[in-house]
Amino acid sequence: MEYLELFLKSIFIDNMVFAFFLGMCSYLAVSKKVSTAVGLGAAVIFVLAITVPLNFLLDKYILREGALVWLGPEYADYDLSFLTFILFIATIATMVQLVEIIVEKFSPSLYNSLGIFLPLIAVNCAILGGSLFMQQKEFATISHAAVYGIGSGIGWFLAILAIAAIREKIRYSNVPAPLRGLGITFILTGLMAIGFMSFGGMLTGGDEEEVKETKAAQIENEETTKEVAENTNVIILK
Repeated sequence: MEYLELFLKSIFIDNMVFAFFLGMCSYLAVSKKVSTAVGLGAAVIFVLAITVPLNFLLDKYILREGALVWLGPEYADYDLSFLTFILFIATIATMVQLVEIIVEKFSPSLYNSLGIFLPLIAVNCAILGGSLFMQQKEFATISHAAVYGIGSGIGWFLAILAIAAIREKIRYSNVPAPLRGLGITFILTGLMAIGFMSFGGMLTGGDEEEVKETKAAQIENEETTKEVAENTNVIILK
């Protein structure tokens, strides 16, 4: 259940596009056709699914303060966190290069349609954001990081697929001239972001109940403490 909740939250609530507006360059530029959007979205899923767990291992065993203790007690005080961005981007660039080679080999038409935006995944802020959010959330295991990476990739995929499908439809609609192009795209993105926000109440309902229960328990403990204090004062006065 914990993994399912993390998976759904990374797709709908913490969506890279609609919650944090990350990866907007590729989102806007490659969303004119559904076929192209599907190809780029699949590439993003693959890169996030691989790089987030790899960067989790880098962070846990190399970058954190004291992470090098496995090399020996004399390395316990080392802190390589200043290398976070360099190593994270190096890992991402390696995976993107692998994706580029695979796509060029097996689907040259998709490779040509994606153009410069396929290698630019390496500097896509949604990809780097997935690893940085993973580091911020301090996941306990690599499986949590993998679930978060896959979910974040699927969330970005759904976002670009949805906007691509809508942009193909509105191409035949009578959109006012000032709103054609990026104008109507930004409006649609905002409306979809509002729609995705509605999932927040569905997935955090249990958390709210837990908070209420915790508050009720705290109130009961405070009342009990007051009663004990009053009884103690009475006994002392006697």
